[in-house]
Amino acid sequence: MPALTRALSCALLAARVALAREKARRAFASHGEMLSQPAAALARLPPASRRFPAIPSMPVSGKTASAIIRTLGGPALPADWQTGVGLPVDVGGVGPGPTLVNFTYQEDRKMGMIQDIFAIIKGYEEPDRYVILGNHRDAWTYGAVDPNSGTSALLDIARRLGIMLQSGWTPRRTIILCSWDAEEFGMIGSTEWVEENLEDLQSKAVAYLNVDCAVQGIGLFAGSTPQLDNLLVDVTRQVKDPDVEGKTVHDTWNKMTGGINIERLARTDSDFAPFLHHAGIPCMDLYYGKEFPGYHTALDSYHWMEKHGDPLFLRHVAIVEIWGLLALRLADDPVLPFDYQTYASQLQEHANAFSSMMENSKWVHLLNRSIEDLSDAGLEFLKEAKDQNISDGYSLMRRRLLNDRLLLAERSFLQADGLQGRGWFKHLMYSPPEDYESKLSFFPGVADAISRSSNRSAKEQQAAVRHEVRKISRAIQRAADVLRGEFSNRNESLYSSRDGGGGGAPSTQQATTSAAWQLEDFASEFSFP
Repeated sequence: MPALTRALSCALLAARVALAREKARRAFASHGEMLSQPAAALARLPPASRRFPAIPSMPVSGKTASAIIRTLGGPALPADWQTGVGLPVDVGGVGPGPTLVNFTYQEDRKMGMIQDIFAIIKGYEEPDRYVILGNHRDAWTYGAVDPNSGTSALLDIARRLGIMLQSGWTPRRTIILCSWDAEEFGMIGSTEWVEENLEDLQSKAVAYLNVDCAVQGIGLFAGSTPQLDNLLVDVTRQVKDPDVEGKTVHDTWNKMTGGINIERLARTDSDFAPFLHHAGIPCMDLYYGKEFPGYHTALDSYHWMEKHGDPLFLRHVAIVEIWGLLALRLADDPVLPFDYQTYASQLQEHANAFSSMMENSKWVHLLNRSIEDLSDAGLEFLKEAKDQNISDGYSLMRRRLLNDRLLLAERSFLQADGLQGRGWFKHLMYSPPEDYESKLSFFPGVADAISRSSNRSAKEQQAAVRHEVRKISRAIQRAADVLRGEFSNRNESLYSSRDGGGGGAPSTQQATTSAAWQLEDFASEFSFP
């Protein structure tokens, strides 16, 4: 067995870079800054009444829930509850009732030590460009699905890469395999590492590929930032479907969902969150099975996996092959397989949905213009990459510059000071909204502005939303400029169009506003390494 795999599979200790610092628990209302010094952490821990919910909770099986609910009185159950616990319409209620439930809640409140573990395969041409694969290894209970199905997949990738290394292969770019600790406590292991290495990651990370619950049922499900969509689709055409003989994963994925459906990662339930929402690194999340009813319960066992989840473990193999091929493409393709025309198309869909929701407000036109420019920049980049002359001595340098433009374009979607009131979240396209019932799963600043100004006048609400739309438009324009390899220099017509102006020279007020806007963008350009 190769040394890399032996070390990982024995104790997940290959090429170890340990984070052995003692960490405090998170002490923020939303995803925020960590408390890194133990003494300060102890002093600053908030009261239990503020840190923890007042009412303890515990997941139970449907059978247990049904037994409790059927004895309760009070108002009738909602229809979906009745279906979920299998009770007749006239049975049970939402309480109160005569039932006595023996509920024991034990909490272990103590400071602990966490440890992230890394295996590194250094690239031969671009060792300072990182393709990162990650999975967490801590579990609430037995964790056969969450996270050990993903952990076993990561170990198998390590085994296969070890075999390739023995055969003489070396990746063009560096590959980093990450085993995160303390994910179940709020992505602490991955978040802390990203925060501590933010400058390096923002200037050097190519992409982060996440697998948490690798297998929890039937069918491939995926989420990603849009420039990785085509790469994922291409890779699924190369992998045999684990459930249908003679088909590829792409065939069944396309048929199952009525067309390829890739989620956008505006959620915070796994380790891609700090990479995308805080650092602006392209991300992907992969798993088999839409949902798992035994999630975070004692039913998440090897017995369930062997009998129900994946009896032949072929879905595990499929995830390994997809995950591994994605890593190899990102690590070995001469030009990174990113497609920003696809990104622009997705943003245009978002803009269209937003425009319909806002009844086609005229100030959405600036957003459309910036998206069109991003699409044009993506097309220009593809043409430039195809026309590269690889026969002279400068080809490696030119290719490096091309890849850097692709690598840094995603960072352009970050706002240096973050979302209003939630500064840790910096991604203007796909951070989570403050109101989780928001109709928008994109443009989080706009979603926040709508929810926060719901009790204000229509004029005030429009002003708040318009301000966020301008931020998004500037960010998209920055990305287009980065793809072209240009300094951020706005076309004057873009600025005048935001005020409904046409052609001709801008007014003094428009010119002053435009200059101030350019100055703001100048600062934003240099807020990222």
